[in-house]
Amino acid sequence: MRSQPFKNGLAITTAVAAAAFLLTACGPSQPQPQGTSAGAATSSAAPATSTPAGSEAASTPASSSSSTPPSSAGPSRCKAANLTVSSDSAGGGAAGSVYSKLILTNSGTEACLLRGFPGVSLTADANGAPIGAPARQDGSSPVADVLLAPGQAGAAEMRYTQAGNYSDCSPTQAAGYRVYPPEETASLFLAEPRTACGNEAIELLTIGAFHAA
Repeated sequence: MRSQPFKNGLAITTAVAAAAFLLTACGPSQPQPQGTSAGAATSSAAPATSTPAGSEAASTPASSSSSTPPSSAGPSRCKAANLTVSSDSAGGGAAGSVYSKLILTNSGTEACLLRGFPGVSLTADANGAPIGAPARQDGSSPVADVLLAPGQAGAAEMRYTQAGNYSDCSPTQAAGYRVYPPEETASLFLAEPRTACGNEAIELLTIGAFHAA
């Protein structure tokens, strides 16, 4: 008869435990830790793309050189077609030499530039070949830009050494000088009779650089 109460108590205890388990299982779920949800949000975001340094500059086209305004061109070189030639022998002579100024005048309608040494040779006539050696450049003569407005002139110092000073000259009569302006292939003729030397080893002429007349 004592075993019956014990069985009844055990049954009650078991029922209570089962009820507690059911309550626990059916209860509200615990909230997720904040760290877990933040991690999920971070992992689902698209990774930011970084722009390599210099890629923006590479994608921007360089400015065109045509945007720079062209520099204005200066006056052109004086040409034989727009020049006249003359000489001034006021320098006189000394020790068997004659000193003069070779003068080029701008006969054109626009300004032009003389710079450097003219080419000068003695010649039989306006169209003849040079006789003897051409004029030697005077290295002590300074080179400078000489701007000639229409009607203005530039001058170069010239020395002619008398052909009679040389025994091996092979003298030949020249009608004057053939003159080439600096960096010009056309020439001018200055009628001024001289005795030239057929021996090209003898330099009768010396010429300086142009300066303002």
